[in-house]
Amino acid sequence: MRVTFLGTGSAMPTGKRVQSGILLENDEQRLLLDCGSGVLHRLAATPAGYEGVDTVLLTHHHTDHVSDLLPLLKARWLAGEESLTVAGPPGTTDLVEGLLEVHDYLRGRVDLTLRDIGGEFSVAGFDVDSMETRHSMQCFAYRIGDVAYSGDSEAFDDLAAFADGAEVFVHDCSFPDEVDVSNHPTPSALGRALAGNDYGTVYLTHRYPHTDGKEEELLDSIREHYGGDVELAREGETVEF
Repeated sequence: MRVTFLGTGSAMPTGKRVQSGILLENDEQRLLLDCGSGVLHRLAATPAGYEGVDTVLLTHHHTDHVSDLLPLLKARWLAGEESLTVAGPPGTTDLVEGLLEVHDYLRGRVDLTLRDIGGEFSVAGFDVDSMETRHSMQCFAYRIGDVAYSGDSEAFDDLAAFADGAEVFVHDCSFPDEVDVSNHPTPSALGRALAGNDYGTVYLTHRYPHTDGKEEELLDSIREHYGGDVELAREGETVEF
């Protein structure tokens, strides 16, 4: 299994990190988790390229997780690829259909499959379990074998337990401790939720500009409560296990 961090930023660009996107690969199976602005560019730099990725699974519908959906569709069409599947929480079908109403010329360019999902399901050859997170709109966390991805969420015990035992747990860590925030975690809150669970490595993603220059503080705050391996997710990095 390979996990490549394509985008580890947030809705506020920094010039260093693009928006949310993770590529999951297993043999010939590939799945793109989220597709925010800049992710298509990062995907093009991988060995798979956008030609090799025909399925996107969204955690939710905020723009920093979906902005490159139609650019991906267009790029695949222009590259001669014939299909694209987009799956996600209820409303995903309506979301993409609405985007195509604005960009009508993209209709029919590829064989487009749209899926509203929940619970346990299969997509792109992967078996997936989902749970709803604590965010400002409906958002799903996903467990795909030994990989777990929080999507956007406050830190809470049930989500931490959902990912227990994962080799790779990619979790939102948007702000440092001094920011009073809801819908996202601070590192101290995340550390408290992780405590008592066992993961291979927890990777911190979805970092707002507020975290720049405070990377070690984020890690130290989590480690005060959780003794396992915690690292920053770095764009372009591939984790293989």
